[in-house]
Amino acid sequence: MAAIGFSTGLYRLTETAPGLPLRLLIVWIIPALGEELPFRGLLLPGRDETRRPWLWVAVSTGLYVAWHPFEALTFLPHATTFLRWDFLLCTAILGLACAAMRLRTGSLWPAVLLHGGFVVIWQTWLGGVSALG
Repeated sequence: MAAIGFSTGLYRLTETAPGLPLRLLIVWIIPALGEELPFRGLLLPGRDETRRPWLWVAVSTGLYVAWHPFEALTFLPHATTFLRWDFLLCTAILGLACAAMRLRTGSLWPAVLLHGGFVVIWQTWLGGVSALG
């Protein structure tokens, strides 16, 4: 993800964006928990279930990636970054990593922490706040 983001300008080192305490709270609730619950919590089978987990990983990741352009085209029109190919590719990689964590641990919380941590770092130090308008 770093190679993609830095080579395309999606990620760029910036001064620390203001508002970190509030951002931590908002990011952990809305994108992290709010996206992990439906895309990894509901769609992926439990560790002891046998119904083709990697098929569900593909479905979950595809829907997760598609969700971002839908957001940008409907209720977040300022989030044009969500329409960029490099953002969507990084979103797919993050989705796969979160799905793998969910399947491996059987818990949603490691995926929520990974997702939230990545978004906080992107928004705070890698230009994500300005990229979202």
